[in-house]
Amino acid sequence: MVVKKKIRLHENIDPPSGLMVGLDEAGRGPIAGPVMAAAVILDPSRPIQGLDDSKKLSERKREELASLIKANALSWAVAEASVEEIDSINILQAALLAMKRALEKLSIKPDVVFIDGNQFIDCDYSMYAIVSGDARVPAISAASILAKTERDNYMLDLHQQYPYYGFAQHKGYPTSQHLAALTEHGISQHHRKSFRPVRELI
Repeated sequence: MVVKKKIRLHENIDPPSGLMVGLDEAGRGPIAGPVMAAAVILDPSRPIQGLDDSKKLSERKREELASLIKANALSWAVAEASVEEIDSINILQAALLAMKRALEKLSIKPDVVFIDGNQFIDCDYSMYAIVSGDARVPAISAASILAKTERDNYMLDLHQQYPYYGFAQHKGYPTSQHLAALTEHGISQHHRKSFRPVRELI
């Protein structure tokens, strides 16, 4: 039987038995670049210390943990939804799509899916949507870290093509520096046209 259950912040997590995968995304807030997602099945025999919500970790710590996750997890995968998809189906649906793609790329099929937040993705697995799951469930924390580091590296590569936007500094978020660069240089093909700061310049 496929189970779909939402776990709120005040509720205890009672994980079911079986192989569990954590899912999370990164990049819903920026006005440029894709949204990235990761899926991670941790190996219980090789625990990784220091896993947490990626937003609470320094860039150096995230990179260190990302290497450990890739080396020690039973299976992991990263996927994305493009800027065009974000503009077409909205950022929430694009984030869910990226997570579904990451899940489908795993080399091992899990028994149950733990996903950060309060939304489900379209799949045939039992699924638990956990509010603040990236700080509560190690596998989701690991997915959060991989999604964040992969997206940051993507934006660093994009910075080499478009240095005048400052992607290396703000990773596509609408900082004052980024907005000033948009005004001066206009938008690129990597900007999300459905997001207000970009839409207003079209």
